[in-house]
Amino acid sequence: MKRAIVTGASSGIGRAVAEILLENGWTVGLLARRKEQLDEVASGRAGAMTLAADVTDAAQVEDAFNRFTGAYGGLDLLFNNAGIFVPPAMIDDIPLADWDRSVAVNLTGMFLCARAAFGVMRRQSPQGGRIINNGSISAHVPRDCAVCYTVTKHAITGLTRQLALDGREVDIACGQIDIGNARTDMIEALITRAREAGEPVPESFDVRLVAQSVLQMAELPLSANVLFQTIM
Repeated sequence: MKRAIVTGASSGIGRAVAEILLENGWTVGLLARRKEQLDEVASGRAGAMTLAADVTDAAQVEDAFNRFTGAYGGLDLLFNNAGIFVPPAMIDDIPLADWDRSVAVNLTGMFLCARAAFGVMRRQSPQGGRIINNGSISAHVPRDCAVCYTVTKHAITGLTRQLALDGREVDIACGQIDIGNARTDMIEALITRAREAGEPVPESFDVRLVAQSVLQMAELPLSANVLFQTIM
């Protein structure tokens, strides 16, 4: 049995990755806040388990991982994906609440989920597993007026490098996929804003290609690792 938890699984990239893992025989814990949408993803799909939880809440994250590993005996993969993109603005026009929310979801949430997954993988028998963090092109090059997203995604690169180093001796591989404008609701919103403003429409590509790339990373033996992959 191949066992995975996908965060942010209710829509967008998370949903596409969860669906392709299920299609390829994985047992998948679908973790997000919106239970109704998780139920929709899980409907009619064998091997799907809904895990309604807020990634910014340590107790809820721990409970979700415990429920999944209690049901299936362990964890082989975390796709650490949940994230938000707050309304763009110059730094002095950004409400502090938007900064706090970005850090809570994009950084603390990914830390909490990686922490839970690493703990399971280090202590299970056989030891080991894989964590794939969803970075972004913004982990390398910023978008205009997107300081909250850019800063938090740069931080994820540090998380990936640290886990890749610390995981070596306990057979935990960690990699990162940095994704350009895959067609998700977030990118559709950017396209709509550009059209309304009479600005150039950003190019985009099928989100299914991201899912295929994550699947390829996920199914490598633990003796191999894609540390960073960029798809755009």
